[in-house]
Amino acid sequence: MPEGLPELPPVFAPILRLREAGDAMARAAALAPEHGAGTLVWVSAYDRIEAAVVLEPEQALAAARPALLAAVSALADALGAYGPAEIPVTFAWPALIKVNGGVVGGARLLAPPGATDDAVPDWLVLGIDARFAAPVYHVPGHDPGRTSLVEEGFSEASPAELTAAWARHLMAGLADWQGQGIRRLAERYLARLERVPEDEGAKRGIDPATGDLVLDFGRERRRIALAEGVGA
Repeated sequence: MPEGLPELPPVFAPILRLREAGDAMARAAALAPEHGAGTLVWVSAYDRIEAAVVLEPEQALAAARPALLAAVSALADALGAYGPAEIPVTFAWPALIKVNGGVVGGARLLAPPGATDDAVPDWLVLGIDARFAAPVYHVPGHDPGRTSLVEEGFSEASPAELTAAWARHLMAGLADWQGQGIRRLAERYLARLERVPEDEGAKRGIDPATGDLVLDFGRERRRIALAEGVGA
């Protein structure tokens, strides 16, 4: 049986451990109305990282959506602390995470049903999932666009250790955002965001009011909505 989580700051309470078949996002959303901010749900599995945490934002949903960028950045920071320094960890918009060019997972954001952009939601759930090791039925080369952390040399830490590292980095990132504004969060996120042909040559930024990706081509600006990529 995989081990429990390393000790976390007291802001995380309660902490609920699910078996391998569990759904961390769904369980955190079910617990959110009663237990509120800091509720952490994680799946104890040997081959994947899956966890979700409940937040209680103070701003409207549109302005709170950049929390998704904080979640995927925190996962990248956690991987960077344990993995080979030479292996690149990058993002595909808005919240897919890649290791050495292959997708390993990503982050998600969930808001209460019926939540509107201009109202403060009662809660939000941020979740991550990432493939730690290939499943037993995996055929090498069958899906060249995906990889696992173990395949890329991230074998020094367990899924539980990486889950705890994500939670710590997430709280630090959210605290920076709250105290210093979105600039630092945006810079850290954009530094890892892959270029695509559509944004080649553009100066990229994050709209603090919505989390949208803003592409500045000098004479033209384009916007890619974060809301379309998070399902919240």
